[in-house]
Amino acid sequence: MILGCVADDLTGATDLALMLTREGLRTMQSTGLPPADLDVSQVDAVVVALKSRTIAAADAVRQSQAAAAALRRLGAQRLLFKYCSTFDSTDRGNIGPVAEALLEFVGGGVTIACPAFPKAGRTIYAGYLFVNGVPLNESPMKDHPLTPMHDANLVRVLQRQTRVKIGLIDYDTVATGPRAVRAALDAGGDAMFIVDAVADDQLRTIGAACAHLPLITGGSGVAMGLPAAYRAAGLLSALTPAPQQMAAPAGRRAILAGSCSAATRGQVKAAIAAGLPHLRIDPLEIADGAQTALTVLQWIDRQQPEKPFLVYSSDDPDTVRAVQERLGRAQAGTIVEDLLAAVAKRLPERGVSRLIVAGGETSGAVVQALGAELLTIGPEIDPGVPWTRSRGGLDMALALKSGNFGGEDFFLKAWDRLT
Repeated sequence: MILGCVADDLTGATDLALMLTREGLRTMQSTGLPPADLDVSQVDAVVVALKSRTIAAADAVRQSQAAAAALRRLGAQRLLFKYCSTFDSTDRGNIGPVAEALLEFVGGGVTIACPAFPKAGRTIYAGYLFVNGVPLNESPMKDHPLTPMHDANLVRVLQRQTRVKIGLIDYDTVATGPRAVRAALDAGGDAMFIVDAVADDQLRTIGAACAHLPLITGGSGVAMGLPAAYRAAGLLSALTPAPQQMAAPAGRRAILAGSCSAATRGQVKAAIAAGLPHLRIDPLEIADGAQTALTVLQWIDRQQPEKPFLVYSSDDPDTVRAVQERLGRAQAGTIVEDLLAAVAKRLPERGVSRLIVAGGETSGAVVQALGAELLTIGPEIDPGVPWTRSRGGLDMALALKSGNFGGEDFFLKAWDRLT
């Protein structure tokens, strides 16, 4: 195994696993620490999915260090810390503290921080992160219920989170090529560098320049150039073509959407307009006891088995804020996650074998409830989102989508990639 990856949420892990698979690495995803006896003889990369993005920074550090140690024991030669392409964090972390701890774990030195993912509309120029051409602090991320982003300058954001010196490798340096980027890294000492990238070819340049580093941090885009660079360095004999279709167990189709991002709200709206049966989850009704997992399951039991159904809690920022003011920010999210997880746990016995989940926190809760510990990576649906198939006791096709990812027709077209 060449690469061991630590991701701070489930959908981010899946996004990264897809990127590595698409670029030629045989990749497996573990939801939580991988088994000590995991057979990695036919695997080039293992991605560990944690649920550490919004927990206390000290807990995120401990979990990430444990994941890194487990990957090293399995033979990982390099480590990658993956976080969201919108740099979801607060001034206390968790990106900076975890990156600092993992840099210490590998013995110090230099690393990069590059969340750019141009195909998903995330670009970095002069150290500023843009989302679909809009500065991060002016994008919908300013209204994120858990990690609202109010500064687009990633050098400033990351420096507030860590004691390590934060520098910038700018657009002109990246455009010059891998040698220029490598020279900037070599001159950096013990430091982390935000790296500009506005196009895929620059991500490949960055991969070629950084493949020797014991630790890389960033979004899934930063992994784009790594497989080819590992092959060029002699760490890999050949690249493996990515799958275009995936066999999935026959059964019912379901969608659980817990994200309140603009992208997921658009997908929910499109699915409802297309006539999909739908049920809205209301946090206030959950808190009052009027809506429970049982009432949701009873609604599901009344739906036609041949048609996908949608259960969603997605709502606009003003409504989300009003709910948070009444219930508290943490409680408002937790009660929805807990309900959707309880519903998901009972879906297999109702014949559901093909499931889309929208939202990183929701996906983590659902997968934990289902007991899906290992995932194989299937075909890409939209940039950053593949189908996966669980291994072991549970046999289910799962599409675990970051709230911000996917086109408006995602919930409608995803099924076409399954056979």
